[in-house]
Amino acid sequence: MTKLMDLKIDFAFKQVFGKEGNEPILLAFLNATLQLPKEKRLSSVEILNPEINREHIEDKASVLDIHAKTEQGEHVNIEIQLANKFDMEKRTLYYWSRIYSAQMQKGMPYTELAKTITINILNFRFLRETERFHTTFHLYEDQEQFPLTDVMEIHFMEIPKLMDKWEQRAVNP
Repeated sequence: MTKLMDLKIDFAFKQVFGKEGNEPILLAFLNATLQLPKEKRLSSVEILNPEINREHIEDKASVLDIHAKTEQGEHVNIEIQLANKFDMEKRTLYYWSRIYSAQMQKGMPYTELAKTITINILNFRFLRETERFHTTFHLYEDQEQFPLTDVMEIHFMEIPKLMDKWEQRAVNP
């Protein structure tokens, strides 16, 4: 009997989705996750170095699971997290902000900063407020819900909730 790789393990996940030559697999995942309209679906993606450069020697070293760039110039970070370390919100915003700010070059206008998308695949229940397994966050005004900007998009995909829906036959195969 052939033993299959568990894609929840960082190494296996990175080998399938973040390895040069596997861009079509990553592209299919991104199009399914981002649920873009047909005319805006991604047609190419570039896998980037997952290391976030330190500005100072005392800065925390950070290595993303997957860092990619779409043909529109959008940066995408995909993280898979097996255990709940109770820091997901801050960890997500930290990685998002580092990727977003790393785009800035000397003399570059702020208007050239590209959208940055973070996708977190979690092997634990994270958001108690919902039973949806895939949630998406943006920056909106509190009362009237209009967007401040479209440059921030954060996804959480919770595997335990997906499995519950699967067992209830509440998701498509």
